[in-house]
Amino acid sequence: MTDLENIKHVINGDYIVIPIETGYIKPNEDLNSIIEPAKRIMQDGDYLVIAETPISVSQNRLVDESLYKPSLTAKFLTTVWSKYLWGYVLGPVLGIKKRTIKNLRKLPEETKAHKEVVLQLYGLKHALKPASEAGIDLSNAPGTFVSLLPENPEKVACEIKKEIGKEVCVMIIDTDATYMKNGKYFTGLPIAIEGIDADNGFFGYLKGQLSENMGSTPLGCSEKMDVGSALKIANIAEDYQKSLSTEMKTIHSVKAVLGTEIDEVTVEALDSITHTPAVIIRKR
Repeated sequence: MTDLENIKHVINGDYIVIPIETGYIKPNEDLNSIIEPAKRIMQDGDYLVIAETPISVSQNRLVDESLYKPSLTAKFLTTVWSKYLWGYVLGPVLGIKKRTIKNLRKLPEETKAHKEVVLQLYGLKHALKPASEAGIDLSNAPGTFVSLLPENPEKVACEIKKEIGKEVCVMIIDTDATYMKNGKYFTGLPIAIEGIDADNGFFGYLKGQLSENMGSTPLGCSEKMDVGSALKIANIAEDYQKSLSTEMKTIHSVKAVLGTEIDEVTVEALDSITHTPAVIIRKR
């Protein structure tokens, strides 16, 4: 068994959580900064849970939103639909997070171009969602770039497991929610593991407000797992991420962490802080 005496870790109930800390993983860069420590520390039966954004960035799944001119539809969805209708009427009525309501009420001008990206790449079904549309990440990419969800996360998870060379489970997750109603799991995200009904966009989000929020969504996994077990592991990883002072979950937290406006973020600034793109989870 790996000796954890000199390895950073925390206890979460029946599990040990071991963070893998790296610099900023750049476009077209390999994932060795995650895989190599995983090889050293992991043992059979462990889980390696990786956030979706470093996978996406390494795959160069980046889009420059400054190249998109907002259409009338994008402008309407940003201002009338998201900012005012959801920020002041539907959001409070449905009881969505106060942080989300606050952020909707102060949507920056750049959001119009972002809505246009969502419309063109994912369609109206996803653009109708007032925030976090289609899992696009605005907070961990430089300048006016955003990262899309990873391509084929299940395949990536299997490849990483093979490189680690042990009987472990590798999971790639997104912080966007999976919901449950009448024993069935669903998400608005375009992709999720087998057993979670995905690609529901706004309609999944709306139904989700009337359902049970089950936490982060597993996008791909190297093993076949029942959804309940996968969600449990994903949420242990998410609990650790929430404890970090460098967490940049929204565009509004970027300034607090990096001290710069969202469209002025550089690769150097992103590389100036410690990132925790993955955690190892071990049963005690």
